[in-house]
Amino acid sequence: MAAAVVMPALEMAQETGVLIRWLKQAGESVTKGEPLMEVETDKAAVEIESPGEGVLGGIIANEGDVVPVGNTIAWILSPGEEPPKVEPAAQSGRARSGSPLGDSPASGERARSGGRDLLGGDGQSPRIGRTGGPDTPAGGQTALSWAVTPLARNIAEENGVDLTKVTPTGNRIEKADVLAYMGESSPGGAFAASGTGFVSIEGGSTAKLRPASPKARRLAVERGMGLASIAGSGPEGAVLAADVISAAETLSNRPGIRPGRAAGAAGIEEPSSLWRVMAARMSESWRTVPHFYLVREVETSRLLEWRDRAGGEVEDRTGTRLTLTDLLVKCAGWALRRHPRVNAAWADGAIRTGGEVNVGIAAALDEGLVVPVIRGADWASLAEIAGQRSELLSRARERKLRPEDMDNGSFTITNLGMYKVDAFNAIVNPPQAAILAVGRIAERVVPIEGRAEIRPMMVMTLSCDHRVVDGVRAAQFLDDLAQTIEDPWRMLI
Repeated sequence: MAAAVVMPALEMAQETGVLIRWLKQAGESVTKGEPLMEVETDKAAVEIESPGEGVLGGIIANEGDVVPVGNTIAWILSPGEEPPKVEPAAQSGRARSGSPLGDSPASGERARSGGRDLLGGDGQSPRIGRTGGPDTPAGGQTALSWAVTPLARNIAEENGVDLTKVTPTGNRIEKADVLAYMGESSPGGAFAASGTGFVSIEGGSTAKLRPASPKARRLAVERGMGLASIAGSGPEGAVLAADVISAAETLSNRPGIRPGRAAGAAGIEEPSSLWRVMAARMSESWRTVPHFYLVREVETSRLLEWRDRAGGEVEDRTGTRLTLTDLLVKCAGWALRRHPRVNAAWADGAIRTGGEVNVGIAAALDEGLVVPVIRGADWASLAEIAGQRSELLSRARERKLRPEDMDNGSFTITNLGMYKVDAFNAIVNPPQAAILAVGRIAERVVPIEGRAEIRPMMVMTLSCDHRVVDGVRAAQFLDDLAQTIEDPWRMLI
């Protein structure tokens, strides 16, 4: 019996997901639990496992398509079985030009009437009213509204884009729509990234918005190309990703223009999906979160002693080497339990408290930054923390992190000590209230009872969201954490 492959909901408020790529091709055999596709949300790019065993077939969504959560995008079939027919009216939400995922008349009507099927589902989603022209009734009242994704809004605000002038290709304005407008509505017709937004890089006239796949729009903007200048090979002349790549190669082969991929040459590097997600989230945090920082230097003699004394037993139990990060997770978990306001989150204009103490560990991959989460850090033993950390980082290196591995973190630790960094400031990971940046342990001369002595010292920087934590609360937490690192045995009291 055919098993439907649907666009999963990886986050609480997720409405759509981007199909980055299929890990299996149509007609290939798959087993239940085997990685089937890679999906991007506003938080991460993750692999999704097959819901059943059989043959992949009846693929509806293409790579780069933005698909509403719950929509069927393929089937897992028995050998020789035909995929069920999917009626267009059964599909809801949004689809790109040229995509088999179409909007039903009902879904389009809901989009125009501001119904609950738009982003957010609770009537709280931001919408942009469109005025002027034949759709504006007498009195200038808005006759048509579009939902706007948070990422699209952030990009528009960062680059001064008037969202009322952006025409979505579906029933809401998404990142690709804003990028396409920026790339085609300027006098230059093409844009390249700059330190303060986007600047025109080639002459031309204002171009009309043309159909293009989301991936094609993204690639065009990243390569500084206007879609109007690219011949489309898709349905109704829609520009596809392959068209953008081909046009970019042609451009790079023109006389006087050299490809930017050569060593030492200027060029535009296409970031991975994970890197784009990280960049968007950190940019949003930097723009919207009022950061402040507290710095504390701590002595680590007893912390190192603790690692040496407990390391052998932990390794015997788990087969995993005990690290300083494991000890810091334990100390932070204990302090967070005593200071629940630092373990809180900013959500919908309110402070959410009382959650579990789940400490994320920032891990750098070539594709970008991920933050797998250690569960129950306040109560877990060192062996349990080390085991969780080892398993999570192993999955991260193998690109096999699951959505649940990164969900519900309440605090984050980022450690650059192994790179001989003395101290640094980290960006808060929303909606969390704080993140701890840890530098290296280095011997320094410190005063001890009037004497100059050499001790192993470490600098910690606590970055906080001032909407959740004020300076006093943050200082009290950092002091408690520092005392615990300097005297771990106080956790036994």
